[in-house]
Amino acid sequence: MPTLTSVTPTSGPTAGGTTVTLTGTGFTGATAVRFGATPASFVVNSATQITATAPAGSGTVQVTVTGPGGTSNGAPFTYTTATVPTLTSVTPTSGPTAGGTTVTLTGTGLATASAVRFGATPAASFTVVSDTHITAVAPAGTGTVPVTVTTSGGTSNGISYTYSAASILSGVSPNQGPTSGGNTVTLTGANLTGATAVTFGATPATSFTVVSPTQITAVVPAATAGPIGVTVTTPGGTSTLPSAYFYVSTPVLTGVAPPSGPLSGGNTVTLTGVHLIEATAVRFGTTAASAFTVVSDTQITAVVPAGAAGLAEVTVSTAGGTSNAASYTYLPAPVVTTLIPSQGPASGGITFTLTGTNLAQATTVLMGGAPAGFTVVSGSHIVVDALPGAAGPVTVTVTTPGGTSAPKTYTRVGSPGI
Repeated sequence: MPTLTSVTPTSGPTAGGTTVTLTGTGFTGATAVRFGATPASFVVNSATQITATAPAGSGTVQVTVTGPGGTSNGAPFTYTTATVPTLTSVTPTSGPTAGGTTVTLTGTGLATASAVRFGATPAASFTVVSDTHITAVAPAGTGTVPVTVTTSGGTSNGISYTYSAASILSGVSPNQGPTSGGNTVTLTGANLTGATAVTFGATPATSFTVVSPTQITAVVPAATAGPIGVTVTTPGGTSTLPSAYFYVSTPVLTGVAPPSGPLSGGNTVTLTGVHLIEATAVRFGTTAASAFTVVSDTQITAVVPAGAAGLAEVTVSTAGGTSNAASYTYLPAPVVTTLIPSQGPASGGITFTLTGTNLAQATTVLMGGAPAGFTVVSGSHIVVDALPGAAGPVTVTVTTPGGTSAPKTYTRVGSPGI
């Protein structure tokens, strides 16, 4: 006669379908397995083991085995009223192929969970938080798999979970910008889809957009000057490109020498300041310098473009931004209209007065090609010390940063009798 020692598991849903393992003795030639009075389908595995599929039922019934020698003792099996669990969400919905991501499962009927599977693979571990909430650690895997929960009521529907390849960050362009941030850069690489974070050092990007699996655009946050690593985080993991981006200090101008020049431009000035080494543009007002040379981090020489009379704001631009403005004055050429008196003794020793316009910035007065002493009285009035020389006419010109005046004639007169 067969003898039954255990039934595993000892319970299952009222709808039946639970696979139950019976252990005992004398199972060879078994002709029936019953859950109460209801026959079950079964397979005799050996003289000591049978696998049976529980039929539908209710309450607690006795499981028995009938063989050539008779019917065994009964072992209890309880039909539970538990419903099949239902999953409504899995968060996050993706993670790295190596596994290790903690995933939150929500749904109903989860309190008696006995298994959580990602595809056919059991979760690395799981914790039942409540009847509607389970946390599980994803195992390693590939592709998209259904996540399911098994309880005494059965196995839930599946919710998709995607294993993502590790992200790879290979480039940042442009790779430098101002310490104030706010500029947009393009990150290139592979497996960037689903990026959840972009950071510059430890600071999150102001914003970012995933353009494709190989490209992200990001708005750079503010930071101090110097190199910094850029990191992209995706469901597949984190990728960091060390010293990939350089914060550049804003240039500062302290001087322009000389501070003025002609309307036609073409003269060379020296700009001084700090953070000038990576200059990309020099402008006089809105007009680009005809040419410029970066001499050092503190000095630039620039060829002045043509401009209108008056002040122009000189600026220097670098990857760090645009500098403060330094003043440069465009000066019209001086004009001499009268020379009074227009003659004097060849021995010199007198003064004569030049009147005209744009004379205030006079740097030189030439008399017959020789520099004469002079005093600027106003923008329209210069007093000149007449130089001695041979009797006869000589030209007089005035030079300013704006140019040189047209010549006027002064006549040296010899003493009587000479």
